[in-house]
Amino acid sequence: MSFLSRHAMLEKNATLMLVASLLVVSIGGIVEIAPLFYLENTIEDVEGMRPYSPLELTGREIYIREGCYNCHSQMIRPMRDEVERYGNYSLAAESQYDHPFQWGSKRTGPDLARVGGRYSDEWHVDHMSDPQSVVPESVMPKYGYLTETIIKPTYIRDLLGAHRAVGVPYTDEMIENAVADFNVQIDPYGDWEDMVARYPKAQVRNFDMEPGISEMDALIAYLQMLGTLVDFSTFTPDASR
Repeated sequence: MSFLSRHAMLEKNATLMLVASLLVVSIGGIVEIAPLFYLENTIEDVEGMRPYSPLELTGREIYIREGCYNCHSQMIRPMRDEVERYGNYSLAAESQYDHPFQWGSKRTGPDLARVGGRYSDEWHVDHMSDPQSVVPESVMPKYGYLTETIIKPTYIRDLLGAHRAVGVPYTDEMIENAVADFNVQIDPYGDWEDMVARYPKAQVRNFDMEPGISEMDALIAYLQMLGTLVDFSTFTPDASR
């Protein structure tokens, strides 16, 4: 009996096809998963990575709440066209403090993994308030209400504590100072030095240029730090991994 004849027999028998499919999937799963049990750490430590500041983390929560991940990915694949358009390919370490991660599954809009510093705060405010005013072909809805929604750090310590419970290395000091760090990140005239010491490269300014701390401030603070923590001019991948 030829191989093709045997294959035809498999296709005509639903039970046999199911058993064969499960067998193939099981073997493939074992090959992919088993090696991970022999690695002490599947994420390469990268200099510069840190937990999100309280304001950035709040902005990330707003990003998730508004469903931004449905249209924007945060994962640049190691392909020439993606690297040339978006920047260095994404590293596993850049998502190690993300719960849940924001890799995304489609791109109605561009990837945002390296969006930090690419546009001004004013551009982001205009883009959120009226996307078509800066990108005429955009299908993104308007989020102008974010500027009008003032927020307070009522539960910010609980938020940091929840993330620490799932492995993010927030220290007692970070949680104790969470309210002050939240408030000072939009005040360039405040005592923000300790906050930046806790969260290196945290950007301090009034992001939406309006009084008070709004959801727009938090969201832009989050967007402006994406892709800015790792210095790729000095980064060298660990070839042993």
